[in-house]
Amino acid sequence: MFRIFGNESAYNLPSLITCIDMMNALERRSTFALSSIFALRMLGLFMIIPVFSVVGQSYQYATPALIGLAVGVYGLSQAILQIPFSLLADRFSRKPLVVFGLLLFAIGGAIAGLSDTIYGVIIGRAIAGAGAVSAVVMALLADVTREEQRTKAMAAMGMSIGLSFVVAFSLGPWLTSLVGISGLFFVTTIMGLIAIAMLLLVPKVTRHHRNYQQGYMAQLKQVIQMGDLNRLHVSVFALHLLLTAMFIYVPSQLIEFAHIPLASHGLVYLPLLVISLFFAFPSIIIAEKYRKMRGIFLTAITGIIAGLLLLIFGYQSKYVLLAGLGIFFIAFNVMEALLPSWLSKSAPIQSKATAMGVNASSQFLGAFFGGTLGGQLLMLHNTAIGWSVLAGIAIIWLLISFGLAQPRYLSSIVLPLPQVQQVNEWTTQLLAIRGIEEVVVMPDQQVAYIKVDKQSLDDTARRDLTQLFGKEVAI
Repeated sequence: MFRIFGNESAYNLPSLITCIDMMNALERRSTFALSSIFALRMLGLFMIIPVFSVVGQSYQYATPALIGLAVGVYGLSQAILQIPFSLLADRFSRKPLVVFGLLLFAIGGAIAGLSDTIYGVIIGRAIAGAGAVSAVVMALLADVTREEQRTKAMAAMGMSIGLSFVVAFSLGPWLTSLVGISGLFFVTTIMGLIAIAMLLLVPKVTRHHRNYQQGYMAQLKQVIQMGDLNRLHVSVFALHLLLTAMFIYVPSQLIEFAHIPLASHGLVYLPLLVISLFFAFPSIIIAEKYRKMRGIFLTAITGIIAGLLLLIFGYQSKYVLLAGLGIFFIAFNVMEALLPSWLSKSAPIQSKATAMGVNASSQFLGAFFGGTLGGQLLMLHNTAIGWSVLAGIAIIWLLISFGLAQPRYLSSIVLPLPQVQQVNEWTTQLLAIRGIEEVVVMPDQQVAYIKVDKQSLDDTARRDLTQLFGKEVAI
């Protein structure tokens, strides 16, 4: 709870400080825009997967190995370049980097669309993947949302990823039948350009925090030496490995045991995703509001294991197969929302984008290896062993995650920018006060988000705040 005692009209507080349990209009708009950007990029990636193994054979010089490379090289270039992009994002403005990455995504799609050979497609996909701005988009979302609303915002982004899977696997085959594989690549180019336009909805942000100036390598070293961050990187690697492996492995299971044709699989995934949302959102609220993030996190991993164990022993039943997938989807959506939020809480404030870059690299490496693993499992021709391998990976993931500590919770307050003082001077004075961890300024909206560690605030800090604002401040 935040209050300023005194003449509130000078700061127009009623219009600027919103209820702590609700997103304000700026947060809702930014969350929608950045989630849409994420979803559009993911659609461009996922629409290719269910069709390219078949239609890719029409390209000159195509071989099974090169077709696989054309699909996987996107994730590989994403994994390699996430960290360089994120290192830059902690030093420079994030929005121009997002624009540059989306332009690469669009150009890569166009190159693939114009290509007659498999090598041209590989080059185009590699260039599209080189626009590795997932971490930058997540860091930008963290900038424009308060700590208390972060999980909701990240949940929306996580849901957009899950929905992208469903839409892509349903839309990809249909669009390919209409415009061909080259046309499908041009559709991804259009999506990239639309994503750039969506950035207009996100406010301009300048960031001020402690210990900003350090070398790139020192910044990266700081991030990779943090045990809890590494456990989160392992978590996102395992989560997307399991997901990608499943999406290669599941279609054949649905055809063989549930007798559902490939063209109708989207009609299976969509209701399962919708059902999972009704369970995921309450879990996310409990995790944030009641500070039960670690417990919900471990429960979600246990849910993934439970879903996979159910599939081991009951995959021959249509209903057990769907139930196992449903449990997996519920747990997946909870994890997809919690992981970015936890990461944003645990990462050093001055290196948040770097930490998210390492995390995003882990995510795409997980997808790359998950695709490879899923193909190998198909070759086993033994469904029980396949599900057992995936369940074993999830169990190892759970054991590693037990070492996670509960994340630190910061509180956010919204303040109008001063009318007289210079903003840089004002932020410097704020950051000099014990307990004030970060100030995110949005000059176009004339407000700032102040991130506070309540446990570090002492009487001296409160007096300093009172002196700075000319009135008593209660947090």
